[in-house]
Amino acid sequence: MSLDDAGLPIAPAADVPRGSLYLVDASLYVFRAWHSMPDEFRDAQGWPTNAVHGFARFLLELLERERPGHIAIAFDEALDSCFRHRIYPAYKGNREPAPDELRRQFAHCKALCAALGLAVLAHTEYEADDLIGTALYRARPAGFRGVIVSADKDLSQLLGEHDEQWDFARGLRWGAAGVKARHGVHAHQIADYLALTGDAVDNIPGVGGIGAKTAAILLSHFGSLDELLARVDEVAFLRLRGAAQVAARLREQRELALLFRQLTTIACDAPLGYAEAATPRGEADPEMLDALANTLRFGPMTRRRLRMAAGLEEQAPPAWHPGAPA
Repeated sequence: MSLDDAGLPIAPAADVPRGSLYLVDASLYVFRAWHSMPDEFRDAQGWPTNAVHGFARFLLELLERERPGHIAIAFDEALDSCFRHRIYPAYKGNREPAPDELRRQFAHCKALCAALGLAVLAHTEYEADDLIGTALYRARPAGFRGVIVSADKDLSQLLGEHDEQWDFARGLRWGAAGVKARHGVHAHQIADYLALTGDAVDNIPGVGGIGAKTAAILLSHFGSLDELLARVDEVAFLRLRGAAQVAARLREQRELALLFRQLTTIACDAPLGYAEAATPRGEADPEMLDALANTLRFGPMTRRRLRMAAGLEEQAPPAWHPGAPA
C-alpha cells in the first residue's frame, strides 16, 4: 500500500461511492449533552442521566433523518492512556478527569448504541478520531464514502473527494473542498496547520509566535510542514510580518514542530473490532433495549422512537410510571 508524506496508508477512493458510512464522534455529543441538559434526569439508582438523555435525542434524530445502512459510533476510552501520551506526556494535560457521574453515562451511551444494533468503536490506546480515520480508510477501497458526524476540525484532515463532514448541531455540512474556506488550509494540511498553530483543546502549544494566519500563509507557499522546514531559509524573504523572526522560531523549534505533527495526525491503522469493509446496521437487542429504557427511566415517547429506530415490530411500550421523563 502506498504511503503519504506522513507515513500513513493512502487508501484508494472509488470513482463513484456505492454507499455512505456514517462515522459518529460520540464523545462530542455526550459532553455537549452533559453541559447543556438539565440535571433533573436520574436513573433507577439515582445517578444523573442528563448526558444519556441528550445523546439519545441526538442519536434518534440522526437515525430517523438519515436511516443509515452503515454506521459506527466512536467513543474515547483513551482519555489518559492514548499512544500520544507516551510521545508527549503533557498531551491533554489541561483536562480534568471525567467525574464518575459522567463515566457511568458514557457506559450507558455505549450500551444504548449496542442495543440498537449499532457498531461501537472504542480502544484504550486510540482516540475516537483514530478509530474514525481507520474505519474510513478501510471502507474507501470497497467503494464507500464517509460522512463524519462531528464539528471537530481535526477530523477534516480525513476528508477525501467524496467524503463529507457534518456539524449536526448547526446543520452545516462540508467536503474537502470546503475546508479551506473554514480554516484557511486544505484538508490534507490540517495536521501540519495544527502542529504550527497548536491546539489548546489538546494542550499542544504549537510553534511560538505562529498563529492561524501565518500558518495558513506558510502552508499555502510551501505546501507542507516538511517542505517548510526543508526550505526554512526562504521564510525570511516572504512578504510576511516578522518573517525573519518566524524563520528563527522554526529553526529553533523544528523538532517540536515535527513532534506536534505526530500528535495532530490522525492514525489510520487502529485495531477495529470487525472484519467487514464497513459496519452495517446490525439487529437490535429488544431485551437489552427495554432493560436500558427502564434503568434510564426513558418516557414512552423516547421508548417508542427507540423501538422504531431499531426496526422492531410495532408493539405497546414497556411499563411506565408517573413522573418519568418523556
